[in-house]
Amino acid sequence: MRLLGVIGFLAIAVGIAAGVFFFGGFYNIAATETDPAPVAAALVRVRTASIDHHATDRPPAGFGGPEMVQQGAAAFAARGCANCHGGPGVEWAKFSEGLNPSPPDLNEVGPELAPREVFWVVKNGIRMTGMPSFGAIGVTDDELWKIAAFVKALPQVTPADYAAWTAAKP
Repeated sequence: MRLLGVIGFLAIAVGIAAGVFFFGGFYNIAATETDPAPVAAALVRVRTASIDHHATDRPPAGFGGPEMVQQGAAAFAARGCANCHGGPGVEWAKFSEGLNPSPPDLNEVGPELAPREVFWVVKNGIRMTGMPSFGAIGVTDDELWKIAAFVKALPQVTPADYAAWTAAKP
């Protein structure tokens, strides 16, 4: 019984100390500060699990076809995705260097994600990362699937193809 009392007291003391630390303003939320390793690892794990749990939509028929990828490239450029994520032959905008966490390189993470996960992230965004919800501003699911198709094809897209697909049409 005594051991349970000590454990309970320690739990309450830790809770109070954490409350003072966080709500007292001692935790630095500046984007210039990196998260401690355990916090960063926990955030990645929570984000990954959340996306996997919530991303349940299935790609439409013809997902990943050449026309869909080309239209996705145009939507990717028009919606400003290249500002933070870059694109084939396109550098990231300078401001994206100030985002914390930094935007992922879609050439690296795109192939690792299922189409449903890319679609869900683009549609819903990710809280506290700078990734907006394009679904919240009325972008159609059709356009979002096209963007997802482009992201999945991104490692194979050449700078010349991207430039041609995203050139302004007269």
